[in-house]
Amino acid sequence: MATNEHVRRSERGQASVELVAAVPFVLLLGALCWQFALAGHAAWMSAHAARAGARAELVGEDPKAAARSALPQALERRLEVRRTADGAIRVEVAVPLLLGRWSSPLAVSASARLGEAP
Repeated sequence: MATNEHVRRSERGQASVELVAAVPFVLLLGALCWQFALAGHAAWMSAHAARAGARAELVGEDPKAAARSALPQALERRLEVRRTADGAIRVEVAVPLLLGRWSSPLAVSASARLGEAP
């Protein structure tokens, strides 16, 4: 029985060590998932802003102001709105990094065209 007691004592802290070793990887995986979610949100919102800009142009209003008003403030920093050769409104926004305070060098864009402008 002395050997079983000795083995149990030597493995007493093993679970704690494994947990401490695994925590950084779990946090990194969570941060990567969050970053992908932010990129998807930026792409979704740029499409929404492009549709808003196209609607504004269709009724004779400023598409850039309409696109800017359709975006949350965090995505307005590096907003680019332009008309493409085929008459669509193209909106490009920078993908925010993790906490949303910084923007990455990556950008997502979307374009929309609802019809012929008057």
